[in-house]
Amino acid sequence: MGRRGAVDSYAARMRRRAHRARTVLRRSGVDYFRGDGSDWIALAGLLLTVPAIAVGSLTNPVWCSPVALVLPIVAGGLLLRPASLLGLYAAAAGALIVESVVLGPYTEGPARVTPGTVLVVAACGLFGLLIAQFRARVGVPWRRGGTMLFDLRERIRVQSALPRLPGGWHREMALRPAGGQSFSGDFVVAARTNGGRTLEVVLTDVSGKGMDAGSRALLLSGAFGGLLGSLPPHGFLPAANAYLLRQDWDEGFATSVHLVLDLESGDYELLSAGHLPALQLHAGTGRWEEKAAEGPLLGVYDGAEFHPVKGSLRPGDVLMLFTDGLVESPDRDIAEGIDRLTGEADRHVAAGFEGAAWHLIEACAKDVNDDRALLLISRSS
Repeated sequence: MGRRGAVDSYAARMRRRAHRARTVLRRSGVDYFRGDGSDWIALAGLLLTVPAIAVGSLTNPVWCSPVALVLPIVAGGLLLRPASLLGLYAAAAGALIVESVVLGPYTEGPARVTPGTVLVVAACGLFGLLIAQFRARVGVPWRRGGTMLFDLRERIRVQSALPRLPGGWHREMALRPAGGQSFSGDFVVAARTNGGRTLEVVLTDVSGKGMDAGSRALLLSGAFGGLLGSLPPHGFLPAANAYLLRQDWDEGFATSVHLVLDLESGDYELLSAGHLPALQLHAGTGRWEEKAAEGPLLGVYDGAEFHPVKGSLRPGDVLMLFTDGLVESPDRDIAEGIDRLTGEADRHVAAGFEGAAWHLIEACAKDVNDDRALLLISRSS
């Protein structure tokens, strides 16, 4: 029994040690890919590849060329910190010297270490070092940078989600950034206020487009989302204007339209900050009406006043809010673009406007190199 207990305790100790080793290794890997831990694992792995490539070049230089040393160098530029990268470069330089001595002179044989080989390896090392120094200065590791950009894009998408509406109402939004990019200068923030009776929606077009405006759009969408519902409707645009002025951006203006819709009566107010007019389809006449409110651009001057325009959505009516990228292009003016938009929208009257927002962007501004956003709100009963 004593011998069996000793064997069991020894096996238990070994299992505990193996479990602790796996835990440490797993935590190190997670911290590394999050950008929080040391890069010693990647450095050790890359250092091991250097002598392996050198041995391959010495034994079979035709299939394993000395230029293959650029592979760990390029990988190190993406994965390592500058200090660790210098150690990898020293190992690669040592391997290249050994290869040149054993395989030399470079004028003989099909796979020798030539001056061109040295230049290629050195050039790759220089570019890798520049990339590593840039990452170190920015403070975002390569392995974490893509995840951070993805997270920023998803935050903008979540903030632009429209709340659910009661029965008899339909809402949808379509957004297409310029040039097929993932970031847009157009964004929407929305909330149901007044105990859920009122829908407030703000559609904003930040100056610039695509990636250039994406960072400012992210900042403004967070700020506008905090303001929306925290202030009376008529206080939102003045507060947004004051916030934008405090940023003191070189290209800091934006256009915005604020919709305040009573979901019980269908009455609404539109407040605009230099934005394009909204379009309302009256089911009784089948005609589109422009609803233009007065107000200056956001971020231009302090003390701006914004005057609302009122309207009402009856059963069968549709309200469209959109940005200028949908109706304006170098080869046509805004009036022509609005006529084209309403003409395309008429095709959806009979079938309903379910899924119409995306189709309208496809039909009216598919290849326009600008951010495009369209918001549809319709009432069926």
